[in-house]
Amino acid sequence: MKQKPLWRISVVTTLEAEDAVRELLGMIFNRGVSSYFNVETQMSVISVFCESKPAEIVRKEISAGLKRINNCGLKIGLGKIVITKIRREDWAESWKRHFKPIEIGGSLLVKPSWSKRRPLKKQAVVVLDPGLSFGTGRHPTTAFCLEEIVKRRTKGRQSFLDLGTGSGILAIAAAKRGYKPVCAIDFDPEAVRVTRANARVNGVLKKIQIGCDDVTQFPIKPKLQFDLICANLISTLLVSEQKRIVNQLQRGGTLVLAGILRLEFSQVQTAYEKLGLKLASAKSEGEWRSGSFCFA
Repeated sequence: MKQKPLWRISVVTTLEAEDAVRELLGMIFNRGVSSYFNVETQMSVISVFCESKPAEIVRKEISAGLKRINNCGLKIGLGKIVITKIRREDWAESWKRHFKPIEIGGSLLVKPSWSKRRPLKKQAVVVLDPGLSFGTGRHPTTAFCLEEIVKRRTKGRQSFLDLGTGSGILAIAAAKRGYKPVCAIDFDPEAVRVTRANARVNGVLKKIQIGCDDVTQFPIKPKLQFDLICANLISTLLVSEQKRIVNQLQRGGTLVLAGILRLEFSQVQTAYEKLGLKLASAKSEGEWRSGSFCFA
């Protein structure tokens, strides 16, 4: 039986506006959104896939949303809307051209399932395919988190908490690197579902505690604290819930804050320094800046 074609609705924008555009498309279409960052053009392509051609009113709704994002101070760049009819097999093959294996610190290999790249000796492998719902964590802020996971894994037991898990890539990488226990939390039920599926593919489902939870409801005095926490959240949430997040951190542990625009990083840094943390390392790429903090 011949499969029906797919319709791809894409917006070409900047890294700065990527998260906002993802939220916009997700809200309009009520489904998962994928993104791809083109290193050469330094532009992000945010896409959602449908089985029927969207009405013209949908294009107008996207345009209006892009104007609101731009008016909020985020530069959307081209802001070009592209609606394309594609064959399902072409959709599958297009991912294979874009998503190549990436190595983190020589001890972690992240690759799609179709890649024949063999890992180095003692190199942990995370298999993650792009799909209709979530990408594979190639955003610079996610890369920083992966680097910290690899760098801070030492001998002895290390626990890990992934706040805003998305596709589950950080929690899966931590489980592969031997962190224990590993907890992955997201407010979005779809992200929780995708994380479970990806963890199952990687054979670590039983090693990760995956839950749908809201950081604003975290207990001020938690029963369990963690050696390493990656909080890839928007800056407003990082600031408003700073006490709840810091209280999840074990003394002597490391807190990685990511998903922060450069212009907003100093505000986040100040908020966490007031709670007794100091910036241990930081990295900027494009419009984004991420940092790791420890107790002073």
